Amino acid sequence: MKIYKIKVLKETDNRVYLVRRDGDLSGLIPDKKQRQYVEKRFAAGKESAQINLLDHQIFIRRLENEDSPLPKRLEEARIAAESMHASMNDLDIDKLMLINGGVSAEEIIAFAEGMALSSYQFLKYKTGEKRKPNALKEIGLLDQGLTDDHILKLENLLTAVYLTRNLVNEPLSFLTATQLSAEIEQMAKDAGFHVEVFHKKKIESLKMGGLLAVNRGSIDPPTFTIMTHKPENAVNNKPIVLVGKGVVYDTGGLSLKPTHDSMDYMKCDMGGAAAVAGALYSVAKNEFPLWIVGLIPATDNRPDGNAYVPGDVVTMYDGTTVEVLNTDAEGRMILADALSYAKQYEPELVIELSTLTGSAHMAIDKYGIVGMGNADRDVMESLIKSGDYAAERIAHFPFWDDYKEQLKSEIADLKNIGGRYGGAITAGKFLEHFTDYPFIHLDIAGPSFNKMPYNYRGKGGSGVGVRILYHFFLNRIL
Repeated sequence: MKIYKIKVLKETDNRVYLVRRDGDLSGLIPDKKQRQYVEKRFAAGKESAQINLLDHQIFIRRLENEDSPLPKRLEEARIAAESMHASMNDLDIDKLMLINGGVSAEEIIAFAEGMALSSYQFLKYKTGEKRKPNALKEIGLLDQGLTDDHILKLENLLTAVYLTRNLVNEPLSFLTATQLSAEIEQMAKDAGFHVEVFHKKKIESLKMGGLLAVNRGSIDPPTFTIMTHKPENAVNNKPIVLVGKGVVYDTGGLSLKPTHDSMDYMKCDMGGAAAVAGALYSVAKNEFPLWIVGLIPATDNRPDGNAYVPGDVVTMYDGTTVEVLNTDAEGRMILADALSYAKQYEPELVIELSTLTGSAHMAIDKYGIVGMGNADRDVMESLIKSGDYAAERIAHFPFWDDYKEQLKSEIADLKNIGGRYGGAITAGKFLEHFTDYPFIHLDIAGPSFNKMPYNYRGKGGSGVGVRILYHFFLNRIL
């Protein structure tokens, strides 16, 4: 999706005027009859109006008044854009001008963001007449408060979300752990960050027991991908490390998932890995002066004859022994090795993203991210603020040590699952065991994949995680 500033506005351009609900239309629509038509629609409670001219279309879309909180106004702008996207296809509009009719520059960017994200499609496996690309290809912005740099940064962020969605939507028939690492290498070449991939022999030599245990049931080898963005002008002396769960397909292993309810979309269980890769792409492409490292342990989880079983004891990368009571709690097994590996960086902060628990999904559904951790309160508050801005909201869960009681094992150092209650938190506390640095755990099980279309987030992979991290890092350097 190409986004650009408008240099010359032509009378034949299809356009959208963004106005306030209490705004004056006289300067935007000089024609009295047209203005009366629009005002009549608005008086009837409609949020948009359309004027059909001979060779182009004019849309007028009302947005929230300035007394509403900024995050609410931005999200309303994104959703408003999605609601108009169908009209672009119906009218075969491939190029659209967005014109500021009295809103903020941030709102016009948010509207463009919503329109572009609504235009995303995963058509790789569609053929013939079933392959129907969306009409809209270019979006122009007319706003005196915008610069070319604003537009470039937005384009790079949107590309990162597109690439993240692509990864989540790819089936296992293509996206094995090895292919996931190869795709990340391609992203790195485009964005300019460094990638190193550990393959099975290296992983075995490092004794990453959690990753190797989960991989035992697979005929495909695991990978461990290390991404590094370290510009010479980095403002942080210690890196911020991102860790993403890369289970490219999850059957549950011998603790098999029900096929009718959850296994059919378990290609999305690497949503955390995809988000980490997308975040690195957006940061590197936009040349943020930050030292950031990304770690992705990757494998699929299958019930082959040599698969790890409930009752096994696994020795992890850091030497911790873990009693496996549920092979479907595999994400925390591979993430634990990555979190232990992260210690060597002596990081300023580690943020881990994963589609980790059904408990998180059941708690808040698709409407946000379950977050918890032991990092300083101001760090979590900054992340929450970034999530509100990007509408990738965090529900901040408690992280009390009381939950550790559920993870005590009679025969090993830890169990890999807790009891019936507080499952999202006990999973986070399990991961915390493998850290010795400020740590934040983000469970994206709910919003990472939409079985049905959900506003501009679409159907399938939503790309959640990229935009919240992008704004978190942007705030870090401002």
